[in-house]
Parts: sequence; structure tokens; C-alpha cells
Amino acid sequence: MSHSLSEGGAAVSAPVAATPLQRPAAAPRRPGLLVATLPLANVALYLLWLGVGSFLLPLQVAQITGTNDTTALSTAGTTGAVLATIGNPVFGQLSDRTRSRFGRRAPWILLCAVLGALALVLQAQAATIATLGLSWGVVQFVMNGYQAALTATMPDRVPPVRYGTFSALVGLGVPLGTIAAALVIGGVPGTKFGVSGVIGGFGGRFTGADGYYLIAATVVAAALVFTLASPDSDARALPREPFSPRAFLANFWVSPRQHPDFAWAFLSRLGVLLGYFIVLTYNLYLLADHIHIPPQDLLPTVGFLMVVNAVCTVAASVLVGPLVDRVGRVKPFVLGSGVAAAVALTIPIASPTENGMLAYNIAGGLAFGVYMAVDMALITKVLPRTEDAGKDLGVINIANAGPQILAPTLAGWIVAAGGYEALFPVAAVVSLIGAFGVLRVRGVR
Repeated sequence: MSHSLSEGGAAVSAPVAATPLQRPAAAPRRPGLLVATLPLANVALYLLWLGVGSFLLPLQVAQITGTNDTTALSTAGTTGAVLATIGNPVFGQLSDRTRSRFGRRAPWILLCAVLGALALVLQAQAATIATLGLSWGVVQFVMNGYQAALTATMPDRVPPVRYGTFSALVGLGVPLGTIAAALVIGGVPGTKFGVSGVIGGFGGRFTGADGYYLIAATVVAAALVFTLASPDSDARALPREPFSPRAFLANFWVSPRQHPDFAWAFLSRLGVLLGYFIVLTYNLYLLADHIHIPPQDLLPTVGFLMVVNAVCTVAASVLVGPLVDRVGRVKPFVLGSGVAAAVALTIPIASPTENGMLAYNIAGGLAFGVYMAVDMALITKVLPRTEDAGKDLGVINIANAGPQILAPTLAGWIVAAGGYEALFPVAAVVSLIGAFGVLRVRGVR
């Protein structure tokens, strides 16, 4: 599952003047509509990542294998995440080079939404782990094109003095997508994927395939609303660079020596999100096999905990985003959220119960909300060149896909060596390392 969770410089309230290679983002066209449509487009994206990754994928693995097979889930998830890692920077650079009357990003947002929807329809029919992994890989590759183009909207169209507010708005995609996934997918009791101790015994009129179809339709609808209601500027007059395959490939490299803040921001995000995904990857199986939630209560419990987590994330994000713009500092919020997330991960260690998981989701949701409110503001402020924003955000979003590649394998080793309870201390340590990495970002306060 890929999920691109968020995306620099002086204080937010007093941005550094642009260098010859950089220019400040222009004031957004129809800013009122952008405030509404950008979160909506992100909600649809994270409904996909979380609805499939947290519900439909593990349940479909259970249907295919007949058991809660963590190895098969790891195989299917890793295949998709590898292709996601490639897709984000590739599509990001393609959108940077696009010159059309509809702008640079809109054509790719629409195209990838349609192709991703078609791939989801095909994935609903997957009958083997190999085809499931391949189809999920295609979905992630294409939808990372959607994410790369959508993410570049912020440096393209938002002035730096509003980075905190828009970072929080973009960050709302994760918790609101989580709520939508929990209510729409987790709240569907009649999934045909419920077998062998996962959700066996349910009966109803919905099927797992219906979840895929609903997500596919939502993604296309959100893409249409975003591109039509808040259109981008005509890009045909922008300078064009001659295409060179060698230069195209070389441009993916961002030198850590020349751009150390970019590199440290990348590594910080990698650590924080790896700690997050180590637990999230096996969340369904963890609740079933470690917390021992009865099969008939499993999906409702997962959905309830996800909604609690998401509501806390929304509350923290909405409060912190504007505060960042007023305070003019980003790093203390990133560091504090990472430390708080690590502390939250210790709760299920002390209380491996349903109530312990509830407390963990409340504390972890608040910490993650603070992180989502500032992460994109930090990343946007360390971009090497705004002309390459799509590509550079695609590179930085490898720190989203990378943890999804590493987490299934790493979590599998952890469970094999120390059981499910070992996931929490390892995730806490990794999150702390990532959080403290932000201290090395020198150009942002």
C-alpha cells in the first residue's frame, strides 16, 4: 500500500527570497475552491490506500490461502510497494515536463485516476497471490502518478505563508480516508473474502468486490471534481527543455551533498513512517491473533479503532496547521509528534487488550495528526527547485513507499522472532530515530 502521506528555508511567516532557479508559488487560482477540492482529492486517494491495504487486501489474501497468511500478505504488499516506489518520481517528472492548456498536473491526475480505477476492477477478480500482487502493483504504480501530480499542487499554487494551513488540509486526506474506509469497507459485514477465522460467519448483501468498485468510482469522481472546480493555469507558455533519456534518468538523483536538508527530511520521513507501517501492516491479524478479538467482532473492531484514530488525527491536524503559520516554526512539531508516536506505541505493550489498543489509537492518532499537519510544510520548504517540484516530491514520496516495501518483510521477521507483541517496541525505536533526524535539517526552523 502506498500511501503518500505528505510533503523546506526560513520561517513559514517570512519565506526566503527565491534564487534564480526557484520562484515562489503563485497565489492559487480560486483559492476557496482549492481549499475544498484538494482535501477531497486526497481523501479519495487514501480511501484507496487504506480501504484496500487495511481491509480488502488482507481479506482477499485470506480468501485465496484459506488462512491469515502473513507471508502471502507480505508478498502481495511488497510487490505493489516496489512498483509504487518507481511510479511516484517517474510520473512526477512527466508532469513537470507537461505543457497543456489544462496545466501540468490535471492531465495526469485524470488519466491516472481512470487507469487506476480499471486496475482496481481487475484486482477484485484476482484468484491467486501472484495475480493479486501484480494487480496491486499496477494499481500502486498508476495511482502514485495521481499522487505525484496532486502533491505538486501545493508548491505550484500555494504561497509559502500558507504552507502550514495547506499542509494540514492535505494531511486530512489520511484520517478522513481512514474514516471512509472504516465505515464503507470495514462496516460492510457481508464480504465474500471473510474465511478461515477472519470474518467467517457474516452474511449480507455486499461483497469484497463491491468495495473495489466503490473505491474505483470515488477516485474518478474526486479527480473530476478537483480538475474541473479548481483548474490549473495554462502551461503552454512555460519554458520547454529538450527531452533526453539520459538527462531524464539522471534528474532523479538529488545530491545529498548539494541538498542536505532534502536528504535529512527524506530520512526523517522514512523513519517515522516505517515505524507507523510496521504495526499497520499486520493490524488486522494482530487484533485477531494477539488481542484475540472474536471473528464476528473483528471487522467492526478494526473499523471502530480506525475511526477513533482518524478523528484524533483530524482534531490535532486542524488545530496545529494554522498554529504553524502563526509560530513560523516547523521542526519542533515534527520532533514532538515523532516522540509522542513512539510513546503511544508503548501502550499496547503494557496493556495488550482491546482497551489498550483503544488508548494507543487515541494517543497515536493525536501524534500522527500533528505530524500530518507539518510534514508537507517541511518537505515543500526543502525542495531543491520548484520547477522540478513534481519529480522531487516523487523522490521524497519514496519515503512513503519505502516503508511499505520494508515493513511487511521486517514485521514478518519480528513476529517470527518475538511474536506480535514485539512489533510495538521495534516500531517505537524506529519512529524515534526518524523524529530526531529532523534536527539535522538546518534551513528550516
